[in-house]
Amino acid sequence: MRLRRLPTYRRILLSAAVATVLAAALFLAGGLGLAPWPASQSARSTPDANAARSPAAGADPLTAGITTLQDRARRNPRDPVALGTLGLNYVQQAKITADPTYYPKAEAVLKRSLALDSTDNFAAMGGMAALEAARHNFAQGLGWAERAIAVNPYNATLYGTLADAYTQLGRYSEAADAVQKMVDLKPGTPSLARASYAAELRGGLTTARTDMQRALQSAGSPADQAFARYYLSEMAFNSGDAHQALTDAEEGLRAVPEDAPLLQIKARAEAALGKNTEAVADLTRAGQRLPLPEYVLQLGELHQSLGRTKEADQQYGIFRAEQRLFAANGVTLDSDAALFEADHGDHAQALALARKSLKSRPFLDSQDALAWALHVNGQDEEALTASDKALVLGTRNALFHYHRGMIEQSLGNTDAARDDLTKALAINPHFNPLHAPLARAALKSL
Repeated sequence: MRLRRLPTYRRILLSAAVATVLAAALFLAGGLGLAPWPASQSARSTPDANAARSPAAGADPLTAGITTLQDRARRNPRDPVALGTLGLNYVQQAKITADPTYYPKAEAVLKRSLALDSTDNFAAMGGMAALEAARHNFAQGLGWAERAIAVNPYNATLYGTLADAYTQLGRYSEAADAVQKMVDLKPGTPSLARASYAAELRGGLTTARTDMQRALQSAGSPADQAFARYYLSEMAFNSGDAHQALTDAEEGLRAVPEDAPLLQIKARAEAALGKNTEAVADLTRAGQRLPLPEYVLQLGELHQSLGRTKEADQQYGIFRAEQRLFAANGVTLDSDAALFEADHGDHAQALALARKSLKSRPFLDSQDALAWALHVNGQDEEALTASDKALVLGTRNALFHYHRGMIEQSLGNTDAARDDLTKALAINPHFNPLHAPLARAALKSL
């Protein structure tokens, strides 16, 4: 369709309002997994959450910005720019604090902003796209991103939001096109990080790491450095190089001490290296800084792997409580909730969650979660089909191959099971403190 040109004064006002906020939201409210709790072994689905930076002690500009915008909105309740920016700040605050009660607040002010200006208001449209992505409503998020881009086709951040939605909806070629457009408009840490992820999904780890190194070189702030270091560390860990993962995490923590995502990936590397005391301590600190369900679950599984059943059960109880809190505030529970129930809870509930997840988020993670939920419910033929779909892009994911290997073992496909279990452990021999030992035992039995 033919795009209208914004009046000059409107373009200036809206661009000023979102130039900083919308760009910052790239790390906090969209893919690269910007889900409230990404699957512990998935790449940056949600993805997300790993990108949320812990607020520095004594310095919280986001909270200060929210206060300023609230005052501005009270003085002029018909200011769509202030309301739109406030809504996007609420989405960021939800990510930074892992407090989903900010989502209803964000929706309310964004809708007020759009009621005042539904034509040129790409700030509020982008805010709605970020909100829906954060709540795992990716089809709705895609619609809002498309509307925002129709108003302002030159905003690189909006193409990042668009790419995130396409990725989670399983539209990988369109996601790659959106990422390329983002890089063309503004090469830098946010766009190069997405380019890295697009390569990683397709098994191109060398390209993925090169792009993330470029993202690190482009980092203009300690927070951006920590962001890039986190993903470098995660890629190293997911490739089985725990020593490099630890090095990258420690480098990132020198830029942003006590950063929760870096503490989390540092803990995973430490556990892989047998440093269990340090791993428990760092994962506990990460959860105290940023109480994400992902961190709670990982700490529970680490405790369980060490024979600490009471401590593990306590973490699993917290995980369930956090699930209820997120669901009560509009977040759609998906693959992580399904995998948790499959491994630690109600198998029937796992399958129901997995099927629901696939409808709203037909991403690789959702296919894998469905495969595993079907397997634990004894439906292995259908499980194998879903597992094949999880690996369709050639993603090098140890957990996916472990799940597929165990499904094949149940089906009596011994050679195929042996191949997938071998591949899982070759990709990362420490991919999960509970499942990696089971993979080795199953392989030995074969």
